[in-house]
Formats: sequence, C-alpha cells, structure tokens
Amino acid sequence: MWNDIETTQDFLNFSTVADTVAELIIESNGQPISIGISGNWGSGKSSMVKMIGEVLKNNKEDNDNQKKKYIFLEFNAWLYQGYDDARNALLNAVSDKLAEVTKERKPTKEILNKIKDFSKRIKWLQVAKILLPLAASFIPGVAPAGVIATLLSSISTVKKTSDESSLAASLESAIPEFDNLLREDTPASTPKQVQELRDNFEEILNELDIKLIILVDDLDRCLPSTAISTLEAMRLLLFVPHTAFIIAADEQMIRNGVKAHFNNVDLSDGLVTSYFDKLIQIPLTVPHLGVAEIKIYLVLLFAELAVRRQKITQDAYNESKSKLVTLLRDSWQGGISKNKIEGTFDKDVLKIIQSEIDISEQLAGILVSADNIKGNPRLIKRFLNALKIRERIAKLNGLTIDVSSLVKMLLFERCSSSGAYEYLVKNAGESDDGKLKFLQRLESDLASGKEYKSPDATWKSTFIEKWLKLSPTLGDIDIRPLLYLSRDRSLALAAYDELSPVARELFDALSKIETGTIVKDLVERIKTIGETESEILLGRIVRIGRTDQWEVKTLYSALHITEAFSSLGDNLISALSEIPAISRKPAYVPILKDKNWAEAMLKQWGEDLETPTPVRRSINGNKRGKK
Repeated sequence: MWNDIETTQDFLNFSTVADTVAELIIESNGQPISIGISGNWGSGKSSMVKMIGEVLKNNKEDNDNQKKKYIFLEFNAWLYQGYDDARNALLNAVSDKLAEVTKERKPTKEILNKIKDFSKRIKWLQVAKILLPLAASFIPGVAPAGVIATLLSSISTVKKTSDESSLAASLESAIPEFDNLLREDTPASTPKQVQELRDNFEEILNELDIKLIILVDDLDRCLPSTAISTLEAMRLLLFVPHTAFIIAADEQMIRNGVKAHFNNVDLSDGLVTSYFDKLIQIPLTVPHLGVAEIKIYLVLLFAELAVRRQKITQDAYNESKSKLVTLLRDSWQGGISKNKIEGTFDKDVLKIIQSEIDISEQLAGILVSADNIKGNPRLIKRFLNALKIRERIAKLNGLTIDVSSLVKMLLFERCSSSGAYEYLVKNAGESDDGKLKFLQRLESDLASGKEYKSPDATWKSTFIEKWLKLSPTLGDIDIRPLLYLSRDRSLALAAYDELSPVARELFDALSKIETGTIVKDLVERIKTIGETESEILLGRIVRIGRTDQWEVKTLYSALHITEAFSSLGDNLISALSEIPAISRKPAYVPILKDKNWAEAMLKQWGEDLETPTPVRRSINGNKRGKK
C-alpha cells in the first residue's frame, strides 16, 4: 500500500524546480521574497515545498553555516480550521519560532527584550481584533485608528475604580496578558502598531543573522475565512528583509476564496488578481505530468513496494531509481520506451517486477488522459491502493484473478459514469455464464479496425472506446468475480465528490431552469449518468426545494430527473409530502396530474381538508374529468 502524504522522495523529476526555487532564495540574500506554488489537489505541491526545504538545508556550500542561517517554519493553515484564528496562529507560530532560535543562540538581554516586545505586539493585535467591533458599536463617529487607544484607556480607568467590569473581565479571560498590555504605553493607532511590529521583526532577524523561511501549506483546503485570515497574517510580515514565504495552494481556489470572503462587494477578476499578485512575487505551477512521467512514477511506486515486501534490496532500488530519474530528465530526447525502463534494472530485479512494468506501460496513457484522474499523483496512488486491496480480498475469498483484468475493471469503475457501470452490471446479471456478448462484439470490432458504436447512451465515451482497446479483453471471460470484488465502489475508490463532473454540469443546468417546460435534451443527458447518480442529483434538487419553499421552477428541475428515470418518482413524492398542507400550491396540480407515481399523493391532498380549497378543487376537478 502507498500513503498519499507529502514526501521528499522525487518520483516525478520535481527536483529541478525545487533546486531552482532554492537558488532564488539563496540569491535573494537578505532581500525578502514570496513564492507561490500552484497546482490542483494531489498534484504534489506539498511534496515540492518539502523538497525546497531539503535543498536549502542540504546546500553543499558552507553546509554548517547554512543550517544556522536558514530557519524553517512549516505552517499548515488547515489544522486551525474551526479551532483557532489562523491569523493569530501564524503570528504566534512565528513568535514562538523566533523565541526558540534565540534560546539556542546564547541571547543577549537586548534580543530577549525584542522577542518579548514582538510577542506583546502580536497580543495587542489580538486585543485590537476584539475591540474594533466594540468600538464601532460604542463610539459612533470616532475613527478606528484612535478608538483602540481610547477604549483601552477607558477600560484601564474602569479597572482602577471597579473590579466589576464585565468587558474587562471577558478580555482578561480571552487574553491572559491583557493586564500587562493595559499597564504599558500603547501606541495611538493600529497602523503605528503594525509598523512597529514589522520593524521589531526585522531587527530580530538582523541580530540573529537568519533568514526565516515560512512554508505555508494546504490553504486551498481551508474555508475562505481561514484562507484569507492566513493571507492577511502573511501580509503583516511580508516583504520584511531576511524573510521568504513559500505558499502552496491551488491559485484558483484562493481566488474563489477572496471573492467569497468579500461576498458583499462586487470584485472584478482584475481586482482579485491584483490582491493575489501583491502577495506573490514569483508564481510557479507544479509541472503537468505527461505519459513519460506517469510511466516512471508507476514503476517507482511498484519498485518501492517490492522493497518494503523485501523482494528487492534497498541498494538495487536506489541504483535503478537514479537511472530512471535520469531517464526521465532526458526524455525530451526521444521519449521513454518499455525497453529503456527495463534496461535500468538488472536481470534478477527485472524478473521480480516485469509484470508491474507491463502494467505501467499499459496504464500510463489512459491515467493521463482520463478525466477523473488526469495524471494526478495522489489519485494514482489511491487507484493502486484500491487495486492492492482487491487483490487481497480475492486471495482471502479463494478467487483466482488475473491482475491485468482486475486493473482494467478498476479503471472502468474509476473513470466511467455510474450509468455505464450499471449497464455493465445489468448485462452481467442477465448472462448465464457471466460472459458479455456485447463486450465481445465491441472488442472484436475495434480490434479489426471498425468504427466504435456504443451499445447504450451511457457508453458514448472517448474513455470507454480507449478502455475497450486495452489488453486483456474481458468479453470472453466470466466477469462476475471482478464485479464481486467491486461491489462496494464507494469504499474502493474513495470518491471526493458524490457527483461526477458530468453530473455536476447537469446540476448547474437544472439549477438555472426558469421556465415551466421540460427540456428533452437535458432529460437525455441525465439518462447517460445512470439511475444511481441521478438519485444523488435529485437529492440535491430536493435540498434546493426545501430552501426555496418548492418554487414551481424547482419542481420542474426535479421533474427532468423523474422523466429520465420514472422509478425515482417515489423519491420526489417523499420530498413533496413534507410540504405543509397550507403551503400546497394550485400550480403543482397540472404539473403532476399526468404522473402515475404522483397519483396517490394527489388523492391524499384532495381528501385533506387542510389543503387550500383552490388546490383541492383543482385535484378533484381533474379526477371528475378523468371519469
């Protein structure tokens, strides 16, 4: 099995980018620098950040001095989601790191006092955050810059004359150092306090002769409030000499977070870009992985697993890994063939992992092109983990399964639509021997060069056409053992969204319906995702209905799904039955009157005396009309 946490092992030739970033930081000398590393979830951002740190720590030039000069602070904003203020958490983490480094350097009294002042100013900002809303409420018309000092002075006065101040008491419980803060001379304005914080920070770094490298990770996992809070904390310390910020995040997610944070302000894309660009001096994107990279990645993962299972030695693995990384680095000269990969292993090791190299050769292209994977390293690891789990289950159940067949079936589950999978299962259930004639025909036609003709609307897919061409063929084997192993798809594949990309597009389209008509093309598209996913889609529409009190347009949105799968009518009836009797609308009746699955509910509404009279008349009038 493979974990999917960040690593400093380079399987994807990221070291070239990590080396480049490290050089930029070294060359910046005492100048501040901020670097943004962007990429999709699971693309390797966190691993690249760790690699950069390793390069700096192990810099060959004056290594001992480098270890003392570069101080690293890793900050994961996601850990503070819902538990702490991310802004304060980052500032306090910086303060604690400086205090830790200072203790290691035999500090002077002067530097200790500066560390103390720096920590105090951070606490003051925490107080300011509490007091600003109070100031806005209690002292109308006074500018916030002077309010903090005024309010602090007032509270101080209250504390001298009385111990009963609930406001002071609440602040004392929130910040233990509040008494100390009140005793000190407080600057008259927040801007001045912020500037002094930055000056204090710079002086500490200068006297310690260090470059503080702050590695900020997982911002794109955070809710907008946490992400923006972290960015705002960074802004307080950004571009101070002797600092380097390396921020790993999906840039688009952060941009969306900025828009969500300022939800009452109409921000143009240009303003959002400007906000982001002011924070990031050097934007970098995790390199897109092609077929060559994924081939090497898969082979290295399999080889690493063989080491852990003690099938090959660590030395043999290290030697082959070095050759494979070099092969990848030079791939621009002519690609990476199976023969070249095999040539990196000695004969004995090659015998052990030959089948894995064959699998890697087959899978690489489709793992890069499949919409649900697109060469994402983390998804590939999870795909391989699912494969290993099924191999073990098969062994425990006494099933003899060809690994290549298992890989092909798992790939179909991960990348095809729910509807396509259901079609496969349905045909397997109707087969006496588990062999699928339609699959045999498709594989045979494609092998002879004939044009692909999908047997069902759910199978109209470029991916499925490519999948059918993969070896081995599945049409001539009993497919039931493979389906048995895949019966719990949600467990094996660890989906990240309950709706596929196609279903999410359909959800967006259904959410925008305004007119009282059924769009036939939309109904046909819903059929392609299958009944299972359509049921999930209906569940989302139902949630909208509950929120908007079942506006007529929302009912029409839901009807598109029941038109595609009438069996889901019972699900919709269950939701509509939640509507209070007084809220039943006459407009519902003509929409539902022709639906067989709605007949019993309409009858119950018509007999219910709490149903508004116009609704009962409409229902009962329709009944008389039918007679």
